[in-house]
Amino acid sequence: MSLDFVFAPLAIKVGASLDQVKLITCLLISYPLGSLFIRIPSTQPTLKHLFNIAIASFYFVPVLNHGLPFLLLLGDVVVTYFIALSVQGPRMPWIVFFLMMGHLFLNHIERAMYGDPFDGSYNITGPQMVLVMKLTTFAWNVWDGRRPTEDLDKWQTKMRVTKFPSLLEFLGFSLYFPGVLVGPYLEYATYSSLVDGTQFNGTTYRKMLFALGYLGIHMGVAPKISFHTAVTGWFLEQSLPYRILIIQIAGFVERSKYYGVWTLTEGASILTGLGFVGYSPSGTPIWNGAANVEVWKIEVPENFKGLVDAWNIKTNVWLRECVYKRVTPKGKKAGFKSSMLTYLTSAVWHGISAGYYLTFLLGGFVTTVGRLSRSTIRPLVLPAVPEPTDRKAANGPAPKPLQPPVTLVKIVYDVVGTLCTVLVVNFTCTPFILLHLSEGIEAWRQLRWYGLWMVFGAMAFFYGGGAAWLKGFKQGALRDENPTQGLIQLVWPDQ
Repeated sequence: MSLDFVFAPLAIKVGASLDQVKLITCLLISYPLGSLFIRIPSTQPTLKHLFNIAIASFYFVPVLNHGLPFLLLLGDVVVTYFIALSVQGPRMPWIVFFLMMGHLFLNHIERAMYGDPFDGSYNITGPQMVLVMKLTTFAWNVWDGRRPTEDLDKWQTKMRVTKFPSLLEFLGFSLYFPGVLVGPYLEYATYSSLVDGTQFNGTTYRKMLFALGYLGIHMGVAPKISFHTAVTGWFLEQSLPYRILIIQIAGFVERSKYYGVWTLTEGASILTGLGFVGYSPSGTPIWNGAANVEVWKIEVPENFKGLVDAWNIKTNVWLRECVYKRVTPKGKKAGFKSSMLTYLTSAVWHGISAGYYLTFLLGGFVTTVGRLSRSTIRPLVLPAVPEPTDRKAANGPAPKPLQPPVTLVKIVYDVVGTLCTVLVVNFTCTPFILLHLSEGIEAWRQLRWYGLWMVFGAMAFFYGGGAAWLKGFKQGALRDENPTQGLIQLVWPDQ
């Protein structure tokens, strides 16, 4: 039975699409449902698993009308479960990875052939993308549980699965309702501790208010200013500086939609007890373990790496742990090849639209420029840490490390780095939203390709001898008799 008759009048009243109203409604009712979930005794884990399965089924079938696609997702869950259970060798996680990614990619193709991937409607590929992260991570966690602990890093040791779950437990984990529609995903070890009651509970409806504010910004401003503005005749009539300014505003407006839905799911997850990471020095509980976005670090980023780490956080963890680390040979340092394979995986995971590939291809080069900048330029502007005035006593505590002084050069470096990061990111992400190859290229053309000039100009400098010159300049300064004089102090270690 479809519940469209309930949501259709509301969609007309608020001026939003039916799919948008149904999705936001599911995210909002996850708040009171989260309060119910946390009240199920930890001595009754079966009830918690069944609760997740029931709520997820309610979302998919009568609300979103995705009955058959939901059964296909359940098929992915069952297939992953039995592969992880029966295949014992190191190929197991790769088998799961390629099967799940392949099924997702086929659904992306099917949507392009028989639907409209550009109409903005809510499609089953959305929750399937979340499920792919969850299932492939589970496969790697199981494999890590079969490996010697000395071969594992900190994250792998923490998330390894040593006790294989029952099918009911695995279904409850796969269909954990606060994140089943738009994420973020969670690892099985985290879900297990949540059900066992070893996570702590916290409540916050403040997240919901912020989320609704972000969604209000997007709904109110996007019809007037968005990345789609870049392919209008009006946009081309404006001066180039004004066009560049508009695209920066459009970037925040486009991101506000993601801020809204991710913050909504974060709040609902917290209500179930997920996200507690400890206490601050003042004793205040910290509940950011379920966060999928850190808005300030994105809108005012220190550098590109910091921005990427703060955006779609759980997806970045998945890409890092299940792709980036796994394609890097043991004992070798990850480099350009690992980065590009990771970005390619992210593009395929998102879909087949050419705009994704433009964005992630350029993103790989931006990452390389950022890495070169941090290793060659940043050490030149970071001041030296002064020596502590109080030495450690015989049996006394060690002196507190002193913070490096703030210098004018470092301030200028930070400001310029933030401006460059914002400019490049909004340029790079424009095709991601426009989707079509022609519109993505046209938007870049109307922006006079400024992002390409910045990125490839920097690469030409670094690979044309600039990186070697900067490193030589630093080493020469360190050999000076008094290298700490002047505005630039050169004795800070590489970071």
